[in-house]
Amino acid sequence: MEKFEAYVVRRDAKGLTGQIEKRAIDQLPEGDVLVKVHYSGVNYKDGLATLPESKVVKDYPIVPGIDLAGEVVQSSHPDFREGDLVLCTGYDQGTSHDGGFSKYARLPADWLLPLPEGLTPREAMGIGTAGFTAALSVDRLLHCGVTPELGPVLVTGATGGVGSFAVDMLSKAGFSVTASTGKSEQQKEWLTSLGAANVIGRDEIVTISAGPLGKQRWAGVVDPVGGPHLEGLFKNIRYGGAIALSGLTGGIAFEGTVFPFILRGVQLLGIDSAYCPKEWRSSIWRKLGREWKPERALSEGIRECTLQDLPEVLQAILQGKAVGRTVVRLA
Repeated sequence: MEKFEAYVVRRDAKGLTGQIEKRAIDQLPEGDVLVKVHYSGVNYKDGLATLPESKVVKDYPIVPGIDLAGEVVQSSHPDFREGDLVLCTGYDQGTSHDGGFSKYARLPADWLLPLPEGLTPREAMGIGTAGFTAALSVDRLLHCGVTPELGPVLVTGATGGVGSFAVDMLSKAGFSVTASTGKSEQQKEWLTSLGAANVIGRDEIVTISAGPLGKQRWAGVVDPVGGPHLEGLFKNIRYGGAIALSGLTGGIAFEGTVFPFILRGVQLLGIDSAYCPKEWRSSIWRKLGREWKPERALSEGIRECTLQDLPEVLQAILQGKAVGRTVVRLA
């Protein structure tokens, strides 16, 4: 087979550098299934893979890309045959195992799922880890008793990948959604089109309270941001409500007290998309192809790029300038 293109990040004396390289199939890591990649998705974690201080990558060189969707061209595993359309999100892909920013990838069969009915490879990568994380967050909130009748819900970082999909899914599920963003008026209009009943600024998501508890505002929160603002969010969750926490763009530390948990029964739900059990993973992806398919976010919030565009796209996502989702077209 002829050589193919991949975006490779290498470490040298000057630090980390990323560039497009020609590679051969025998340079791919071990795995049961060889996939011709049609699309990959760009995630914040892919940006972190280019920063030496982030430590998300165990060893360099690495092909980033924690998501991919494509076609099986070779398989030694009985679950997959040549011609099958598949997807992979998470696991060690793009961090310790070469990932989706490559025209071919070889992966363990246990990491792969058949492409769900109702989704094309491009749509699956438009959803990607971000949309999958949003769906996991919504699923956990529902299972913990957060319903539309309990009150309005909040989505932080709403113009990002996780946030925009969460707005779409929650509004379709009947919730009154308030979207929080620090972006422009134009993006506020976009969030309204996704189903947000209200759009507010970052500084409006909590009411200031000197005591351990504040006004009961939100029945639930999808929070892909994390960081210090969690202290204020906990004070403002309604009795029996919950926060689904999945991200750290706002920081890794926060302060707080036990009072929201023991006086209002508030729940903190940790959302992990990378190692989510396969049965639950399959169930969520089936929903994403059917009743939870985020039609509005897919039609209005997806842009395409090529491998050549990746340095600029990765820089934008690290600087918090990304809006919606970017998919990398490889086929």
